[in-house]
Amino acid sequence: MKRKHGTLITGLLKKIAVEMGVTIHLEPKWGYVGQITLPDGRKRYFRNTMLDLNSLGSAEIAADKDYTDYFLKRLGYPTIPGRAFFSTRWNKTLETDNGPKNAYAYAKAIGFPVIVKPNSLTQGAGVTKVESREEFFAAVKRIERDDRVFLVQQLMHGHDYRIVVLDDEVISAYERLPLTVTGDGRLTIKQLLLKKQRTFDRIGRDTQINPQDPRITLELKRQQLTRGSIVKKGQVVQLLTNANLSTGGDAIDATKIIHPEWKTLACTLAREMNLRYIGIDVMVQGTLETPPNDYVVIEMNAAPGLDNYVTMGKEQEQIVERLYRKVVEALLK
Repeated sequence: MKRKHGTLITGLLKKIAVEMGVTIHLEPKWGYVGQITLPDGRKRYFRNTMLDLNSLGSAEIAADKDYTDYFLKRLGYPTIPGRAFFSTRWNKTLETDNGPKNAYAYAKAIGFPVIVKPNSLTQGAGVTKVESREEFFAAVKRIERDDRVFLVQQLMHGHDYRIVVLDDEVISAYERLPLTVTGDGRLTIKQLLLKKQRTFDRIGRDTQINPQDPRITLELKRQQLTRGSIVKKGQVVQLLTNANLSTGGDAIDATKIIHPEWKTLACTLAREMNLRYIGIDVMVQGTLETPPNDYVVIEMNAAPGLDNYVTMGKEQEQIVERLYRKVVEALLK
């Protein structure tokens, strides 16, 4: 499924459009944005996975982790304990006492290790587990390059799942696993990482692993390893804390085993946040096979990308194609 031009969604929409009698025009240079002309002449637009389905206000809230957390709490959903803080420059501009120094005091109060993450970036960018003052301010400094607000949250443990909902139906569900490599007793961790990237490229997965990611350095240091270490055959080495597929993580499909009560919860949450199309990330003590009990909502995504999910196998390809067929049907309404 390797694509030289455009994205997964543009390729699928072009295919589906022919079958459903709609016309798609792609911006020709990059194939990243497009216009959909419906049979009755109405126009719909998309920018990669951002489709003309969700209302603007709700999508903007979903793109802001702190605001999302506020409304989820107000609706009664459990979320990760934490607070939002301003970057050094933004804190000074607003003349508040809610900057990195106060964030560090908060981190100490709730106890290390903590998670530091950008408020509005996606795909796991900048999400870092920190265990010391030095690690904390280094992580904040990296985040400040791209975001004016960051979150400090308690470190949570459990199974990380994404549940994708479209118009009151759970389309897919899968467990997300962090970036790892498995030793063969011969190659270094760096070589194993490059090998994993070559595998992604071969199967058409869009993920680009950053082998120099400073978060990888931190994780290896905690395990008393370096990129030059050779680990024994079969030994699994975790390289990142966050479980995003966009940073090289893997997935285990859970679409067939998700409990009906999870489906009800996810669809209700989507309705209450006024989002027709949504990816809901949850941390679960247990699995999606049993009814919701001990869990937190991590965050939401109003434009969930499935480029990485689709490479899991033929069945996942069919799920994704069926999803975008339903997307086009939803646009027809």
